[in-house]
This record gives sequence, structure tokens and C-alpha cells, in this order.
Amino acid sequence: MSRQRLFPPFAWSVTAAGAAAVLWSAARLQPGALDAGLLLLAAITLGVTSRVSVMIPRVKSSISVSDTLIFLTMILYGGEAAILLNAAESTLSSYRFCKSRLTVAFNAAALSLATLAAVWALRLSHGGELVAGWGHGGRFVSALCLMALVQYAANSGLVALAYSLKKGEPFWPTWHRHYLWTSVTYFAGASAAGLIALLMGSVGAPALFAAAPIILITYFTYRTYLKTVETSNAQAEQARRHVEELSHYIAEQERIREQYAQIEKLSALGELASGVAHDFNNTLAGILGRAQLLMRTQDPEKIRRGLEVITRAAEDGANTVKRIQDFARQRRDHDFQPVSVDQLLLDVREITRPRWKESAAAAGRHITLDLRLRSNATVLGDGSELREVLVNMVFNAVDAMPDGGRLTLTSEEEDGRVVLSVCDTGMGMAPEVCARVFDPFFTTKGKAGMGLGLSVSYGIVRRHEGSVEVESEVGAGTTFRIRLPAAADSACTRTAAAAAAPPEPESSTPAPAAGAIRILVAEDEPDIRDLLCEILRAEGHEVCPAASGVEALALFRARDFDAVFTDIGMPGMSGWELARAVREVDGSVPLAVITGWGEAVSSEGQRAARVDWVVAKPFSADRIAELAADASRRRRPRVAAPELAYA
Repeated sequence: MSRQRLFPPFAWSVTAAGAAAVLWSAARLQPGALDAGLLLLAAITLGVTSRVSVMIPRVKSSISVSDTLIFLTMILYGGEAAILLNAAESTLSSYRFCKSRLTVAFNAAALSLATLAAVWALRLSHGGELVAGWGHGGRFVSALCLMALVQYAANSGLVALAYSLKKGEPFWPTWHRHYLWTSVTYFAGASAAGLIALLMGSVGAPALFAAAPIILITYFTYRTYLKTVETSNAQAEQARRHVEELSHYIAEQERIREQYAQIEKLSALGELASGVAHDFNNTLAGILGRAQLLMRTQDPEKIRRGLEVITRAAEDGANTVKRIQDFARQRRDHDFQPVSVDQLLLDVREITRPRWKESAAAAGRHITLDLRLRSNATVLGDGSELREVLVNMVFNAVDAMPDGGRLTLTSEEEDGRVVLSVCDTGMGMAPEVCARVFDPFFTTKGKAGMGLGLSVSYGIVRRHEGSVEVESEVGAGTTFRIRLPAAADSACTRTAAAAAAPPEPESSTPAPAAGAIRILVAEDEPDIRDLLCEILRAEGHEVCPAASGVEALALFRARDFDAVFTDIGMPGMSGWELARAVREVDGSVPLAVITGWGEAVSSEGQRAARVDWVVAKPFSADRIAELAADASRRRRPRVAAPELAYA
């Protein structure tokens, strides 16, 4: 926009300079120069050649064939006459294709200034006007070239600069694209004018009529050249449109692909939600029905059995949540224990024996399992999760061998990593199937499978900082390899020491607390808050409940507490914000976060928040009691702490 604002002052400046050039030329023109020959040239130029023009493509401008007669006038009658004739001709030719007075005046002024520049270039370089008397020597030819070059450069430069300012475009690309090719018209006109001037010096005025065929030849040359330019421009424009259409097509295909991927994600989410709803409905039905039965009985034995059922149902619900987190690959907890890989494979063999031996034999197929224990290594992990991964792969291998075959389980070590392999001699998989085998809801079993087994297994292996790869060939079987980091020697030593140590006596109740302490409980859910308070009070501790983080912080600043238990998702102030605020007041008070997102909290995040424990919901009463006992051991015992009552 700043460039476009410069166009009006530039156009008016050029117009004023052109008007001054016309006035200067008129004042210097000698009356004796107005002879019949000049008047004839002016009449032909203004009446005939000014009407024969060629439009410049994509620009509101044109090229006339009058250049030949303008140059001829300059040679025969001097620069002043050529300036005046050029101004008059450009005014008439411009007015035919443009009605803007400023544009017409600018075009006339630009040509006048260009002719003035050509005249003075000749006078300064050749010591005078270009005249036919110079003959056809080198001086005459060089003067013709200089005249055409200066006229072309000055005129095209002024017009291109005006167009670039008007459109807000750079000057050089504008001149190069629209006006570079017009140079041929100036050099052709100057050459024709020089030839006619030489003929007039030999045969006189009749040679002027020889200009007609030359002008016609020049005109048709312009037209032919222009058609070539227009064809090239048309091809370039067509190519540009094709590129735009192709870009639009590619963008549209990308949009459709993204939309289809989103639909697939929503469909997968719907299937997952349906399965989760089914599992939770079963869990809730067991809890609700059993609780209603307990409310109708006073039999202690029935109450005990009913509570055991409710406990198992709640644990099943918690396991369902863990499976969802595994599927989403959001679990980051690393509460791992040393696991012997050889024992792991032995367990998997026994767990899957009914499937690969009894069930396969009942279906009339023979499957043998070859166990190759080549490692005595230990890995840090969750034994139940790793067993689940291997059991799932074994079951898939059994399904892939409808006619029987051999199943091989192998453990070995490579470069400090433990490699567990599950190899079968079944049907194998095509490359496109292998590429998607770990995608959620992708299955080759039709309605018999959900397509979640390998996806969940992949998430478990990644959570163990391992990798899993698959090799398969149609008709030649499939091999899954799980690579896990081997445990350090110190971990193995601790494991051996722990195994050698005598087992601690089992107890159905948690260890008694070292002493009664005062605990602040921040939880916005009333049922969970009351449950925590009852568990802690049953252990002999004093409890102060708070329904929000803001309320809990106010209580903590007003009173002295030995421990803080807080939820994460609370209105107003989250549990993390409360933890940071508590740490600013007391950097050593034991702090526990109890949350439904517990297993999605990384160890690094726990350390950054300076939280001592992260407990996932649903929690057990024993776990809360253990936390309180640990907090009691960490804090200095109170001396004559007065008993406080809280609402």
C-alpha cells in the first residue's frame, strides 16, 4: 500500500516534466523547419500510423508503428520537432484505449521525455543531431543504436515504474515481464528510419513512400511476435491454473484423509466406550446388587462373603481402568520389581497349556511347544503385565496354526538387552498386515477379535522401556521379538537377598501407627472425603477435612498439621497448586496425592511437585493406613497435643 500511494505524485511529476519538455521544444523549434516534408510526416504519423497499434498483453498499454516516423523526423528535422510530434502522436493513440486524462497525459509526457533523452544522448556523444549526411558508416549505425536504446530504456522504464507503483509490485519483475520484449520495436523502427533517410538522400522525397511497406512489414512483425508472446503467456497461465488446481486437489485429498482418520478415531472411540460401558455395568451391577443384599441381612458370615465380592468387583473395575490407560498408552508409573525372564516363560507355558495342548488336541490338531531358556537374566517390570503380553502372543500364534504346528518360546541376551521371542509355523502375514498389526481395533479374525490385544501389548512393552518387532511371511510363520533392558546387578542382588530373607508374618490388619498425628484431608467429593476420614480416624489419627484446595490452604496456614492428603482435581485450586503452596509454608511435611489419574502421573512429575506419595483411586483401606503410619514415623511426635474437633 505504501508503494501504491507513490503513484499519483510520480505520475504528476512525470507529466509536469513532459509538459516542460514540450514547451522547451516548441520554443526552440525554428519556423523555417515547418516545410511540406515535415507536415507530410506529421500528417501520416497522426492520421495513419497512430491508429495502427498492438496491445501489450495483460497491461493497459499499446505499441504503435509510429516509432519509425518519429525517428525519421529526428534524423531529418531535429530533436525538437521529434519531441513535439511524439507528444501529439502518443496523446492521440493513448486516448483511443484509455479515457483517463492523467494516464493520457502521463503517456505523452513519458514519450516526450524519452525522445528528449535520446536527442541529448546523441548531442553529447556524437556532437550533434543524427543526420543522413553522416552516410552509412559506423558513426551513423552507432548513432541509430544509441537513439533506439535510450528511447526504449527511458520510455519503458518510466512506464514500468508507474505500473509497478500502481499495482504495488516490484519494478524489475514488472519491467522484465511486460516491457523487455518491446525493445525489438524500437530497434526495428530506428533501422527503418535510417534506411529511409539514406534513400531520401539519394532519390529525394519519393523515398518517403518507401516507408509504407517498411512500416507494414514492421507492423506484421510486431503482430507475429506478439502472437508468440501471447501464446507463451497463455501456456504459462494454463500451467499456473493447472498447478493451482493440482494444489487444490492435493489439499482437498489431505482434508478428506484427515476427516476419514478422524472418523476412524471416533469409531474406535465408540467401540472402546461400548466395551468399557459393558465392563463397568457388570462391575456396578455386582457391587450394587451385593450391597443391597447386605442391607437386608444381619448374618456376619453373609456380610463377610458379600464384602469380599464387593472388594473383588471394585478391583476388577480398577483393572479395567488400567487396561484403558494401557490402550491409550498413558500410564507412566514405573513401580517395577525384578522379574526372572526364564521363570516368566515357564509361567506362560503353563498358563497357556490348556489352549495349545488340550483345546488344540480336542480340535484335531497337534501343536508342540518348544521352550528354549538361553538366559538367566532379570528385568525390572510388572510380572503380570509381561505375562499378559506373552500369553496374548501365544494365543495369537495358536490361532494362526489351524492345522497344527510348532510354537517356540525363547529367551536370550543381546548387547545388554533381554530378547523374548514367540515364533510359530502358522499361516504368516502379508507386509500390509504386519504394518498395522499394532494398530488399535485392527484384526484379521473378523468378529471373533476386537483388535486390542497387540495394541495393549505394545503399550505395556513401551512402558517397560522396551521395543517389539514382528517378522512374518505368508505360509512360513511369524516371529514376535520383545527387547527389554536387562536389570542391573544390584537389582538382581537385592532380589536374591529378598528371596533369602525370611518371610514377614502375614497380618490382615496394617501395622499400628507410631503415634497419633493430625492429618489434613482435601477432597471435593463428599463420599471419598468421608471414607478417608473414617479410615484415618479408625487408625487413631486426628483428621481435619476440607472440601476445596482454598479451604485446605487456609486451614494449613492457621494450624499445625503432621501430614496432608489431597486430591488433584478440585475446583478453585487443584491438588498440585495446593501441594506447591503447602511446600512454600512447610518444606518437610509428608504430602500424599490421592487421585483417579494416579498412574498417569510420571515419577518426574511427582518429584517436581515434591510429593511423597501418589495413590491411585480406587484405594484400599490398608494402603491409606500404611501412608498414615509412614507419615507418623516421619514427623516428630507431638507433646501434649490438645484434641481438636472439626466439622
